[in-house]
Amino acid sequence: MKKTGGGGGGGGGTGGTSGDKKRGRRSYGDTSTDAPPRKQAAKKDIFQIFAEKVRDHKDLESRWAILQETRVEYFRGKDLVKFLRNHPELKDVLESDKNLETEDIANILLRKNLIVRCDRVVKTIRPGKRKLSTWPAHLEIFADQVFSDNDAFFAWTFVKRQPLWQILLSFSWPVVALAICLFPVYPHQVKLLILYFCAGVLLLIFCLLLLRGLVFGALWIILGKRIWVFPNILAEEATLKELFQFLPKKDEGEHPKWTARLFFALVSVLVILLLRHHAPDEAARARYQRKVSNIIDDVLEWSPRLALSAMMDKQTVVNTTDSGENVTDASNISTQNITQADDGEEGILPDQYEEEEIETVQHPDH
Repeated sequence: MKKTGGGGGGGGGTGGTSGDKKRGRRSYGDTSTDAPPRKQAAKKDIFQIFAEKVRDHKDLESRWAILQETRVEYFRGKDLVKFLRNHPELKDVLESDKNLETEDIANILLRKNLIVRCDRVVKTIRPGKRKLSTWPAHLEIFADQVFSDNDAFFAWTFVKRQPLWQILLSFSWPVVALAICLFPVYPHQVKLLILYFCAGVLLLIFCLLLLRGLVFGALWIILGKRIWVFPNILAEEATLKELFQFLPKKDEGEHPKWTARLFFALVSVLVILLLRHHAPDEAARARYQRKVSNIIDDVLEWSPRLALSAMMDKQTVVNTTDSGENVTDASNISTQNITQADDGEEGILPDQYEEEEIETVQHPDH
């Protein structure tokens, strides 16, 4: 019985050992199952770094648009494929996943909500256009969140890190606002410098817009081409490089009819003839120029000393005028008093005469 018990104990020990082994395997299995989430978290950080590097790279063409009343930066699917083909070194950040295809990497970014697939809001060709806009200004979320390089748009969902110069520039805005508020106390020369600078900038803008209109009208009438010089100068969303782009890339509009071109050519000629016929003569231009020059001279030649001297002269004239008015008022008052006194004497004399006559009648002996 003891042997049996010992056997049972041995069996129990064996069973305990085997149970410990199973628990050890189970605990190892649990450890092995816990490992993938940590690895997945590490991969998520890696893909976050990859997405930031791709977004900050200047060779990936992107634009800004409105997505559900939110301003977002987006790119095209075909541009991402071309970008990663030209820059395969960026995939080294992904470590073990660097051999994945562009489609697989983009789908992982979609699953991790680092990008979101969008679609254009306006899906019909506008009148006068040959095709849809290459970079739409308004987007909406696409139903199927799968990567595609066929007219597909993808917007970044994370906040882009600001460079150091933008942070420093944000601190300079209060200084600029304070400088604008202190403009009235600036020295006269500084005010003139600011006036000349602002006038020059406004003149440059007006001349540039006039030049754009003249060039567009002439080329549209003569060649039938819609060519705007500096095409992005009035764009709401444009980079600094795109802002000063001189010529457009291509004309996406339809070729105008020759009848419309001829009509606008005749209208332009008539407008030019009317302006030339009703242009002012030399005497009128000289008068207008003299008047404008006087106004400008009054503004530019103004100085605090002249203003103070003018104020003092005005105050002196006002004081002199007031003293003269006081003397005049005093003389008028005295004259009025004398006149009233004379009027009183004239009113009393007839009564005295009547009383004396009555007394003479009553007392004739006296």
